Amino acid sequence: MEQTNSNKILIRKASGDDEYFDVKKLERSLHNAGAEELIIWKIIDDIQKWIYSGVTTKQIYSRAFKILRHDKAHTAMRYKLKEAIIALGPTGYPFEQFIGQIFKHENYDIEVGIVVDGYSITHEMDVIATKDQVQNLMECKYHKDQGKQVSIQVPLYVHSRVNDIVRKREKMEEYKNLTFKAWVVTNTRFSDDSIQYGKCNDLELLAWNYPENKGLKHLVESMKLYPVTILQRLTKKGKKLLIDKGIVTCAQLLKDLSLIEELSLTENKKKALIRELKSICY
Repeated sequence: MEQTNSNKILIRKASGDDEYFDVKKLERSLHNAGAEELIIWKIIDDIQKWIYSGVTTKQIYSRAFKILRHDKAHTAMRYKLKEAIIALGPTGYPFEQFIGQIFKHENYDIEVGIVVDGYSITHEMDVIATKDQVQNLMECKYHKDQGKQVSIQVPLYVHSRVNDIVRKREKMEEYKNLTFKAWVVTNTRFSDDSIQYGKCNDLELLAWNYPENKGLKHLVESMKLYPVTILQRLTKKGKKLLIDKGIVTCAQLLKDLSLIEELSLTENKKKALIRELKSICY
């Protein structure tokens, strides 16, 4: 990384003496704190752009370690995302609501857990998301076991069900301008033959890391649409209360902070929860 003239800036030590800023001292402190190389250079770059004559060593290190704590918090949060989605259980319905919120974030009209008529029989669809004259009919497969994969039987079954629904809706006036897409969504992964079947039959598949760089993990992180189960400032009881009310994302809770009043928290804990929500969502 290109160095600036920040090493020629006089800073004030705790003793009251002045000395020239030494980037190597800051780098050593960050190494000793266990920071990785990438975040060290990120912090040094920030400090070198910000530093000014007369600033104290305390101010410099306070700023540097604030960035480090923030980065570690977000790294930890990303690490916990998978288990937070598992914690939406034990039933699959909160996961369906969570998937609905992802599509709602992208301005889809969503319906979750509804029974619809097919040409032959009725079907329960986990999520229906509609936008730009395309209606997406989704089956969600939630698993508590991360080793679980969605086998070929599921795409075959979903494809036939959606075809039955489409056969009915194509004849209905209210759907005449729509095209339809079938989806299978899971928090784990798909078998190889499931993926092959999806590619050959225009069946959309969404899993933890599939499609590559467009999977569930990528969508959640890019949208900052984290589940409420990731919150450290809430008990299991508090998380369940929110989920039972249909609040499955941190963004939903931040949008309606009045719900926090139902969580029986002290004022200090409420403030801490709000700070955590903002750090996650912004």
